[in-house]
Amino acid sequence: MDKLNALMLVRSLATEKDGLPLVKQLISWLHESRFSFERNKRSRKLLETLQQHPEEGQKIADTLFTWLCSVHLYPALVSLGVFSRRGFFRELSSRLYEKVMPAPRDLTELKDVLAEVFKEIGFADEEVIEGQSQFAAFSEYFLSVVSPEPLQHFELHLHEEALCALEMLSVWIAAEEMEPDLMRLDKRLNNIDSAFIALHRELNLLVVHARKRQQQPELAAYDCAHYQVMVAQCYEQIDRLRRRAAAAGSTVAVAHLLERLEQTLSRIEQLVTLITAEQAASLRQLSLQLSEQLLDTSREKKSVRALWRSSTQLLSKSISVNKSSHGEHYIARDKSQYLGLIASAAGAGVIIACMALLKIYIESLALSAFNNAVLVSLNYGLGFVLIHILGLTVATKQPAMTAASFAAEVEKGENGRAAHKKLASLLLDVNRSQWAAVWGNVSVAVLTASAIALAFWFWQGKPLLDENAVTYQLQAVSPWHGSLFFAAIAGIWLFCSGIIAGFFENRANYLDFRLRLYHHPVLKRLLPDRARQAFANYWHDNYGAFAGNFIFGILLGMTGYLGHLLGLPLDIRHVAFASANLGYSTVSGELGPFSFLFYLVMVLLIGFVNLWVSFTLALTVALRARGTRIGKFSALLKSVLEQIKQNPLNLFFPVVMAVRVSPTSKKTEDTVAKTEDKTQTG
Repeated sequence: MDKLNALMLVRSLATEKDGLPLVKQLISWLHESRFSFERNKRSRKLLETLQQHPEEGQKIADTLFTWLCSVHLYPALVSLGVFSRRGFFRELSSRLYEKVMPAPRDLTELKDVLAEVFKEIGFADEEVIEGQSQFAAFSEYFLSVVSPEPLQHFELHLHEEALCALEMLSVWIAAEEMEPDLMRLDKRLNNIDSAFIALHRELNLLVVHARKRQQQPELAAYDCAHYQVMVAQCYEQIDRLRRRAAAAGSTVAVAHLLERLEQTLSRIEQLVTLITAEQAASLRQLSLQLSEQLLDTSREKKSVRALWRSSTQLLSKSISVNKSSHGEHYIARDKSQYLGLIASAAGAGVIIACMALLKIYIESLALSAFNNAVLVSLNYGLGFVLIHILGLTVATKQPAMTAASFAAEVEKGENGRAAHKKLASLLLDVNRSQWAAVWGNVSVAVLTASAIALAFWFWQGKPLLDENAVTYQLQAVSPWHGSLFFAAIAGIWLFCSGIIAGFFENRANYLDFRLRLYHHPVLKRLLPDRARQAFANYWHDNYGAFAGNFIFGILLGMTGYLGHLLGLPLDIRHVAFASANLGYSTVSGELGPFSFLFYLVMVLLIGFVNLWVSFTLALTVALRARGTRIGKFSALLKSVLEQIKQNPLNLFFPVVMAVRVSPTSKKTEDTVAKTEDKTQTG
């Protein structure tokens, strides 16, 4: 049946004199079925039928190529697959408006023809015929049977359209370097002999030579050696701008601009290769590759998701880089760093115990839900900011930063056993560092809270918390009362606070906050030069941390109020505050040692959920931002287990185990050392 239908279609197409209805009818027939295997079957039957009826196939090919000669290819070559020069936000609003109120199509332009042909069936590119895409298979067939005259006209038409597109793209890429955002990243772009300007001049020479050669075929082919050098230098410049944008601050607009630069350069390379192709077979192959790319990119021309994904990649990496640079300070690799981290966390434990007491007092005032949430939020936010100002450590603030550092190591490459061992070692360092901070927070918060509760009892002659308050605080850390779920919510807010901190640090770098403060006219009147410089440096370096800590406190404080508004049982559990509350409850409720240890384990479970929820989310985002992933997770897990087996204590304490060396391995090492000495002497 399919064979008969294919024969009828071929005879119908052979009588068609207009290329557009012919293409619509052909595509519609191929995609009548919703199933991929059915479409593949139809495609094979149609190709077989065309090969069995070469006369009809030639008529169809002649009609197609004659019609293509009347279609403007230039706008598609310039715009499809290359971001608009209107900027990200105007492009975004344009795409959104296009979905609601699509513009009328000009069917004399290839980009509108593609949109018209595929508007109902979509761009199904998964169909494969004998290892080729459906488009490539039919294109190669029609190229093989088309008459010489229509093919020659089409090649001339394509050549001229490609030259026009190349001229326009060369002007674009030369003008891009004058963008203020790029000049901020690299002052050398002020140089008139920059790589982009030099490439523009070289492409002008190439286009002029190509047009002369159309009139004088005996001219030698253009020497592209200098052009290739300029292209390589342009790619190096784009890579340099990306690195500087990641370190010096980026925005969605900057990311959009750099992505457009790279897309423009890539399209220039394709067009130059097409124009300078000498052999007919190479020209046809290049034309097919470019056509397939235009077909694929036409699918995403109106896609908001594709635009957002491409434009936010650099911004995400910039935020991740900022967090990674701070993450190194939260990783303890030796005994001194480990003890320093515990001491820093212990200092924070004292303040957290006071913050927990203030929260208990606020909630005892019987305020309205909103007023209570505002005061609790300020207590959290200002307390976290104070901890940061004093240089102390809150355990759960680490995961977002350490995850970014881990992602940075993954990006460097994880090929081979040695790389897996390095990542496994870093993962153990991260785990050990996080638990060191937890123990520092928890132990001192419990002791401080217990001391405050005892002092209050001796002073007032009654416990700090009444029986109902003790029962509430103990139930709050119990898993059967939802503590682990609430701990996961806190972990999500921890992850969000890390993103917020990275965003504001990126913003400070982008705005050059340090210089703005240093040269601020009001500060010039109030502070001398050295004090103003110190003030500017401090605020620039801590801008993101202040924002992240304060907003994290707001998120924690407002969660319960959000649950109140929605009628949902929403709350948060934070390991440091849970430990302080346990200290108050232990003294006020006169808990025995076994009850205390039981509830301490419950508090540590809350810490486990806090840490690993936030770390997992932060690591996932950091890996995506850097465009990398842990390719062999099983190998990484195996390396982690091997290192734990060799040195179990190293999971929680920085213990260095002595390595036993066998006589054979010792002899081998001595032989290698002697060989290296001889080599160096020679």
